[in-house]
Amino acid sequence: MVKPKHGFSVEIKSKEHVNTLKLSRIDREGVLFEGYLGEIEEMGMLEEAVLFIKGEYGTIRIDLTEDEIKRFKKKPKTS
Repeated sequence: MVKPKHGFSVEIKSKEHVNTLKLSRIDREGVLFEGYLGEIEEMGMLEEAVLFIKGEYGTIRIDLTEDEIKRFKKKPKTS
């Protein structure tokens, strides 16, 4: 079974609301993006495959199905 790849996008309306954006080409391929969404205005699913959270400063989208959300929500937390 092929593991699904979950893409994401973060849309921030203004650079004023971005704390950190770090791209590294040296040893790691990692990316760190931090900012503020502000007050949450809306949350839901797009086409049953993308979770979105809309805040006053921007929107985050993650391709994640409702079934996947339910599956992980039901799993007990381990220490």
